[in-house]
Amino acid sequence: MSSTLGYHHPKNEYCRRLRWVKVVNVFMNSPKVFHVPLEERKYKDINQFGEGDQAKVCVDIMHKTGAHLELSMAKDQGLSIMVSGKLDAVMKARKEIVSRLQTQASATVAIPKEHHRFVIGKNGEKLQELELKTATKIQIPRPDDSSNHIKISGTKEGLEKAKHEILLISAEQVQRFCVFTCIIFRLSLYGEDYYTVSSVLAPAWLHRFIIGKKGQNLAKITQQMPKVHIEFTEGDDKITLEGPTKDLQMVQSQIEAIVSDLMNRMDYAEISVDPKFHRHLIGKGGANINRIKDQYKVSVRIPPDNEKSNLIRIEGDPQGVQEAKKELLELASRMENERTKDMIIEQRFHRAIIGQKGEKIKEVRDKFPEVIINFPDPAQKSDIVQLRGPRTEVEKCSKFMQKVENSYSVSVPIFKQFHKNIIGKGGANIKKIREETNTKIDLPAENSNSEMIIITGKKANVEAARNRILAIQKELANITEMEVSIPSKLHNSLIGSKGRFVRSIMEECTGVHIHFPTEGSGIDTVTIRGPAEEVEKAKRQLLSLAEEKQTKSFTVELRAKPEYHKFLIGKGGCNIRKVRDSTGARIIFPTAEDKDQELITVVGTEEAVHEAQKELDSLIKSLDNIVEDQMTVDPKHHRYFVARRGQVLRDLADEYGGVMVSFPRTGTQSERVTLKGAKDCVEAAKKRMLEIIEDLDSQVTMECIIPQKFHRSIMGPKGTRIQQITREHNVQIKFPEREDLQGGNGEPNGEVKDLADPAAPKKCDIIILSGRKEKCEAAVEALKALVPVSIEVEVPFELHRYIIGQKGSGIRKMMDEFEVNIQVPAPELQSDVISVTGLASHLDRAKEGLLDRVKELQAEQEDRALRSFKLTITVDPKYHPKIIGRKGAIITQIRTEHDVNIQFPEKNDENQDQITITGYEQNAMAARDAIQAIVDELEEMISEDITLDSRVHARIIGARGKGIRKIMDEFKVDLRFPQSGAADPNLVTVTGRPELVDEAIDHLLNLEEEYVCIKAIFSSLNHNRDGIWTHFVVCIGVLFFTVTLFKKKKKKKNAPDMSSAEDFPSFGAPVAAKASPWGPKRF
Repeated sequence: MSSTLGYHHPKNEYCRRLRWVKVVNVFMNSPKVFHVPLEERKYKDINQFGEGDQAKVCVDIMHKTGAHLELSMAKDQGLSIMVSGKLDAVMKARKEIVSRLQTQASATVAIPKEHHRFVIGKNGEKLQELELKTATKIQIPRPDDSSNHIKISGTKEGLEKAKHEILLISAEQVQRFCVFTCIIFRLSLYGEDYYTVSSVLAPAWLHRFIIGKKGQNLAKITQQMPKVHIEFTEGDDKITLEGPTKDLQMVQSQIEAIVSDLMNRMDYAEISVDPKFHRHLIGKGGANINRIKDQYKVSVRIPPDNEKSNLIRIEGDPQGVQEAKKELLELASRMENERTKDMIIEQRFHRAIIGQKGEKIKEVRDKFPEVIINFPDPAQKSDIVQLRGPRTEVEKCSKFMQKVENSYSVSVPIFKQFHKNIIGKGGANIKKIREETNTKIDLPAENSNSEMIIITGKKANVEAARNRILAIQKELANITEMEVSIPSKLHNSLIGSKGRFVRSIMEECTGVHIHFPTEGSGIDTVTIRGPAEEVEKAKRQLLSLAEEKQTKSFTVELRAKPEYHKFLIGKGGCNIRKVRDSTGARIIFPTAEDKDQELITVVGTEEAVHEAQKELDSLIKSLDNIVEDQMTVDPKHHRYFVARRGQVLRDLADEYGGVMVSFPRTGTQSERVTLKGAKDCVEAAKKRMLEIIEDLDSQVTMECIIPQKFHRSIMGPKGTRIQQITREHNVQIKFPEREDLQGGNGEPNGEVKDLADPAAPKKCDIIILSGRKEKCEAAVEALKALVPVSIEVEVPFELHRYIIGQKGSGIRKMMDEFEVNIQVPAPELQSDVISVTGLASHLDRAKEGLLDRVKELQAEQEDRALRSFKLTITVDPKYHPKIIGRKGAIITQIRTEHDVNIQFPEKNDENQDQITITGYEQNAMAARDAIQAIVDELEEMISEDITLDSRVHARIIGARGKGIRKIMDEFKVDLRFPQSGAADPNLVTVTGRPELVDEAIDHLLNLEEEYVCIKAIFSSLNHNRDGIWTHFVVCIGVLFFTVTLFKKKKKKKNAPDMSSAEDFPSFGAPVAAKASPWGPKRF
């Protein structure tokens, strides 16, 4: 029991609290009832109600959405489903119910294609909302689909709702383009502001500059005038504006000013460049085109490959556009005039051309900077050196490099129609000729009228290649094509594994190409094309092979070491051709791509195969028959063969089938040398060694006098330089022992020796060379060229410290680059002379590099003087924080954009309003104008003080200022809340443009009203728990009425009946419970 004095029994108090919890739960989790008519039910089996598939679907929906479902069956056999839970869960459950428990229908609605995007909404949010609201599935055609029909699937009720909503959206868009309706609509919304549609003429290529990077320029306009809609149409030379007349006029004037400014200071140009050169213009990783963009401050659009367009567009500053256009055209012209040339230079000369650490090839590249010189990888053992660059420069470079290795060149006239046959399928023919003759073959371009084919290489190789090409032309004059019928089931066996069989026929029948139909086509016709005689020969072999495959084909596999294959084949294939002709069997050797390099296949009749196998076994056995032979070699020549870890012996083994050559031990003075291997290989190796010995016997000894102090420099790091000379000139070089000065008069035992001729060279200065006379002479010249010399270079004393660099890094870099020693005089001498010591070939480059560095430093000094221009601007200190921006964002942007240094006054400075700008004069002026523009904008702003209940300040500011930052960003204003202990804790200052300040103040006052109202509600609830339900209903009713009235303030609506106890219940009075379809409420 409870007393009338307000005493509450603990039990009753608990019940009231429980009742309040239930009221809140009912309000927050209000159930919804959905009805599914019998004719639309998917599961109509009454006997399985609450069981079977229907129950499983309901359980699944509850698990998926988190909502609670209760099913009941009406008298008309319709299904009633009560869904309870959170609102979003209920809506999701409703969608699942409609799609899984109710039969689906479909319909289409046609609206203009341009309205589809409004149905989709931003990021598809509108479409998702529509599907959730109507419980339907809406399919909108893709942008590239010309259809304007939207397909809707769902329940009949949902279909009607969705169609209605879509047509409503379309109607709203139609109204936007109807001026009269638009004016009426805008009048109702904005009062006196009339709505206008206008346009600004602007070339389409300027649109992206008007919009700005990531829409920055356009965002500034739209943030100031959010009611104005700005639309850019691709390819259209105008910008459409739509919005209130007053706002639109301001936006139009701003955009017209931007367009006028851009037209005055921007231009564009279009150039035509062959698409095949586009990637070269772009450069690796976009290096070339990015450099041009940055250097000339322009935008360059190069069409993608799929467009196959040759039009390149340049946009930007007029002068920059012209300069970029000129450079791009020069690059394109250079590339059109560019050619590639291959030079045949024996690989053994490559190192001589490159030089120690690349110094010699660097000289060539410096002399021909526009030519790219590519040497093959040493592992490839290729003699082809590739030159690429402008035609004239490539020719000059080629002639220059031919001084090292004479390359013979000849032009062969070949009928144009036969060029493709010389090239062969996939370049097979020309590649084969190049590899077998070791020549470079250049064919004219397809669009050229020239018939000349240029062959370059050694004279003998060039003549061989020329004869082969002429032979092909001669054969092509008698080209014929023949069709042979062979059962398709035999084609695979005739082709062989990886084409081995058919390839062997084509190799044997020169110039013949055999084409088999596509596998599985069932066609029996095989085409043979080539010279008439060779076609007949290939036909006979192909038919013979087919007959063998069909009747009595026999195959045998033999194995032989890969190094024996060239001996089995013989020079020009003479050995293997002899076996084929005598036996009639086909012998196939492995190609370089085959995994098993020892496998040899013999195909033919059983008798022919056995006969060929017998002959091959005999040849292989003779090669396997290892013999041992001896020869006499003078011990003085032994060192040559075993030097460099036996390199000469390894070369002999590689060249002559793995022959092993054994020399006697050092010190035995034996002349007998043993050779072991196949008989033919031993004989060939023996013959080659005799040639080498003959060459060694013709060697001479020569002296080269160079002061001992230079010997270490000549040898180079770890003797690399001397080793290079030894290899290049094929000589032996011996340096003298170092002079020992420990004994008296230079003798080791201290004995005094008669004074020698002072003009005679010292023993320690004499370097001995041995080899052929001409080789030794060349080696002496090479040694003398390595003797370092010194020169003096004049460099102003004040630049010496910059030449040296930080901790000597600058001078070390130059010494490493030019391979010289640079001596800078001591500072106290104040001398302008720098000494450079090094090889004569390096000194000129070093001097030139040093003088270039002096020019760079002088240019930097001049640049520093230009960059030191100072400018002072007077700005009220109250604006300094605004100019600096949050975390220095604004001032950093100005510094970066104008490349200047901006210094604000320190706290203790006398002139607190002085801002100093340092940089180039032009940039400093531009930065000053940018700061002045910010100040002018700030001076236009106003500040208004409003009274805002201090209790809501924390709510408005939000956690870590998140709320206040959002308001400031949204309305572009500055908010200042009072500090703790302020005289007026409710005073808030709003600063910004007048119109934005008004909007921000309205927003703040609305927030205050909402927060105070809610606080009053809960405060009242805490103080009067007996009237808890009444207060709750009243407050919710007031809030609902306020929101509804605010949203529909422009629509006429009957005023609420304030005398109604239902709409406006009095505090503490009982409220009549409304009837519920679920019966009376129980708390």
